[in-house]
Amino acid sequence: MTTLKSKLHDDLNAAIKERDELRSSTLRLTLAAITKEEVAGKEKRELSDDEVLGVITREAKKRREAADAFAQGGRPEQAEREKAEGELLAGYLPRQLSDDELNEIVAQAVQEAKAAGAEGPRAMGAVMKIVNPKVAKQAEGGRVAAAVKRMLAGG
Repeated sequence: MTTLKSKLHDDLNAAIKERDELRSSTLRLTLAAITKEEVAGKEKRELSDDEVLGVITREAKKRREAADAFAQGGRPEQAEREKAEGELLAGYLPRQLSDDELNEIVAQAVQEAKAAGAEGPRAMGAVMKIVNPKVAKQAEGGRVAAAVKRMLAGG
């Protein structure tokens, strides 16, 4: 079992013993998603820590989107629960880059792309190729794309 997956199992057992309903249900759903990923395809396989991290990232994103949907739908108590689940899962993810850190990395990538001859909005792909490896798992793709578009439009 991967170390991250075993940590999730240990945390689930602790949450059950502490009768922490929010943590235990969130971790159960996350472990179910991991298991589903492991048995998808033709053969069952063990996920690496990076793949488990990807599943947790997807689950956290689902919680954020659901919280927004519930808030817009006039169900604030359900939105709060989804938000709390998302924050709980975020504790298992690597620290996210701040807006300033992300903008700095994007600005450097835009300069590199310009040096290579790519400019304006058409340079988006070239800049994203430079930025993505640098921010891997530390910033969501949507945030990165928005920052790149802002930099290319403004500069």
